[in-house]
Amino acid sequence: MPFIQVNILKGRSPEKKERLIREMTDLVSDVLDAPVQSVRVMINELEPEHWGIAGESVKKRNEVSK
Repeated sequence: MPFIQVNILKGRSPEKKERLIREMTDLVSDVLDAPVQSVRVMINELEPEHWGIAGESVKKRNEVSK
């Protein structure tokens, strides 16, 4: 049973997340020849202050770029 975990920053619409789940399910099903019913997708949404790039949080990077 394929189980996919995706980490994304908070802020995407429910529609975008539904699309991500659907398209990842279809892709994994196709690539692994697995039944769609067996594919599991988990989205982990992270706060911008909990994700770091090059030594600083995304929250701080976004504040600086404004």
